[in-house]
Amino acid sequence: MTDIILRADAVVREFPRGRRLFGPRSPALRAVDGVSLAINRGQTIGIVGESGCGKSTLARMMVGLLEPSAGRLEIDGQSIPALARHDRRSLHRRVQMVFQDPLGSLNPRKTVREILAAPLRALHGMDRTACNKRVAELMDLVSLRADFADRYPHEFSGGQSQRIGIARALAAQAEVIVLDEPVSALDVSVQAQVLILLAELQTRLGLTYIFISHDLAVVETIAHEVAVMNHGQIVEQAPAERIFADPQHEYTRLLLASALRAAPRSSG
Repeated sequence: MTDIILRADAVVREFPRGRRLFGPRSPALRAVDGVSLAINRGQTIGIVGESGCGKSTLARMMVGLLEPSAGRLEIDGQSIPALARHDRRSLHRRVQMVFQDPLGSLNPRKTVREILAAPLRALHGMDRTACNKRVAELMDLVSLRADFADRYPHEFSGGQSQRIGIARALAAQAEVIVLDEPVSALDVSVQAQVLILLAELQTRLGLTYIFISHDLAVVETIAHEVAVMNHGQIVEQAPAERIFADPQHEYTRLLLASALRAAPRSSG
């Protein structure tokens, strides 16, 4: 039997539109429209689609930043919206997010040590000595020197900043990490380094990843399962090998064809 850690059942998220001066109220914008997913523990699901398809809205619901308008979203049978409302610390110990903009997601006024120590104190009640020890361990986990912990975010490259973002998620000891376009702001060579790190951490710690991206080439390298979104709906979901070798839905075929056209040609 599969071990499902996170499940979405007919999840909907609507946003109100601006009011009209005359006539009836504009209908709400349905950014996520009846999404159902079952995500296996210790694996990576890639959620792909064009900008505006609803994948980032879905990601924010998974970490409790947005509440579904309808449907059910749960982790190990517990409602994520209910945890977000009544036991946010418990949710943050289970699910964390790594954002697209690595530098923008870090507090510029705090050192890396302070950034990493915050969840250690808030979620696990560690004292200063325990925090300092764990910060050194986290820096090692993401292949950064321990003495870098006393620097500020602006002193790091984009790839290093994203490693710090990953370390912050690990500080919470989360089982599920939602990665929202985590390498799209990085150079290709740095992207590869971060993807290798994520794969190593998953093997070592048994992490579950929800990898949100518009870049099919990136998703192909890391995902076990792929869900394709279009206009707020999942139009196809299958193991990654099948999606890329034998896509069934016309929209998936169009995405793959578009990615092939956009790929740079070899100069050799």
